[in-house]
Amino acid sequence: MASSAMLFFFLFTIFFFISPSLSSTTCPSSDLDKISQSSTAERLIRGLNLFPKGSINRIESDTHFVPGKIVEKKLTFPYNLAASSGPSVQDLGHHAGYYRLPRSKAARMFYFFFESRNKKDDPVVIWLTGGPGCSSELALFYENGPFQITKNLSLVWNEFGWDKASNILFVDQPIGTGFSYTSDDGDIRHDEAGVSNDLYDFLQAFFKEHPQFVKNDFYITGESYAGHYIPALASRVHQGNKAKEGIPINLKGFAIGNGLTNPEIQYQAYTDYALDRGLIKKSDYDRISKLVPSCKDAIRSCGTDGGDACLTSLYECNAIFNRIMSIAGNINYYDIRKQCEGNLCYDFSNVETFLNKKTVRDALGVGDLDFVSCSSTVYDAMMVDWMRNLEVGIPALLEDGIKVLVYAGEEDLICNWLGNSRWVHAMEWSGQKEFEASSTIPFLVDGVAAGTLKSHGPLAFLKVNEAGHMVPMDQPKAALQMLTNWMQGKLTPKKGGANVSSK
Repeated sequence: MASSAMLFFFLFTIFFFISPSLSSTTCPSSDLDKISQSSTAERLIRGLNLFPKGSINRIESDTHFVPGKIVEKKLTFPYNLAASSGPSVQDLGHHAGYYRLPRSKAARMFYFFFESRNKKDDPVVIWLTGGPGCSSELALFYENGPFQITKNLSLVWNEFGWDKASNILFVDQPIGTGFSYTSDDGDIRHDEAGVSNDLYDFLQAFFKEHPQFVKNDFYITGESYAGHYIPALASRVHQGNKAKEGIPINLKGFAIGNGLTNPEIQYQAYTDYALDRGLIKKSDYDRISKLVPSCKDAIRSCGTDGGDACLTSLYECNAIFNRIMSIAGNINYYDIRKQCEGNLCYDFSNVETFLNKKTVRDALGVGDLDFVSCSSTVYDAMMVDWMRNLEVGIPALLEDGIKVLVYAGEEDLICNWLGNSRWVHAMEWSGQKEFEASSTIPFLVDGVAAGTLKSHGPLAFLKVNEAGHMVPMDQPKAALQMLTNWMQGKLTPKKGGANVSSK
């Protein structure tokens, strides 16, 4: 039991959050203040076979950047793509660059931008990976980017990359993640206000640099802890548009994949999901459920008091998950169909090896900076943000016609579909009753059910079959079709049948 709980603690990070406490079977609450958060984060990151050389990229000084200016270059990776029927990389607009954030003291945000393989008037999509503190390049090369990395570190076209339906941005954020960097610790963000302001400023600069995309539809996407980032950024963009702050951003919607959005509701779903999937017995369920009331109270205190109350709620509530994992053993909590191999549930090491090659760094224009796949410094800084409820801002966006898609792979425990479904159903907005009463229908891919869909007006919830935490990795074709249909307004059902299936 204890070894299973410890294994969980060595792995509980990367796309969701990193638990700051050990299982209650190994670490009494009186010892919590003795735990080094940074060392815990570093152990957990290494448990995913990621070995960033530092916890964050800091430089001594950087005087050549002009505040508020994009420094971007045309990108061609120094490795030939494997032969395929896909387009030549020279025919496509691939870019990488830095943006100096005007609200910061010395922060530079790194990004990739890939123009659509389809047509330039496709929507602009931004993808945000969670963590907090994990680079979006993890998704770029393992989920929905244009390329995938082979075992010999060559690149191949991703047949189901989201650039086949959009002009897509992958951003290293919050500052300190990936290739983003600063020379001042004051630039490290601690909450969604700081995160969303930085991203809004980046988007303003991006569209100034690329005015040909200003009129394109714009969508915000991501997964896991981005269930916090995404609603915050959507609200910030919408606010900026209403206030006529700068370039109007044509925000049409946002999609959250296996996200953490409303912790109070989602933490209560852990025991129900675990019991339903046979991970725990009824006697375990009854015992662990006794932890739920104190978790709820702690989260509510976080919402009213903030600060230390949010850290307390994190410790209180993670006890629920830890107890489940101490019983469930060596399952992969991102995909309960699988067992972890030794201390590894996933091996993402190739992305670090690839991006730290000098030839690749030269192509990207990042100089001697090392790639920080997941930043323990950013993770530490965002601890007080974890238990905040980001659902509260979504109803206002729905009322203004902003489309919202919440999707979840059915095999994920850590941000499971049940908890996500429950907060979506509980959300109070003018269409709540109609959404609750709407029928659940099949989501079809090539005429075969790939999930179940429920929708009303601008709101949709999709449970994806045979997928874990990372839907675009586990079900790439279904994920691309989901994105395409949703942006085209074809995801939701028409009269007398299931969703429209694009070919």
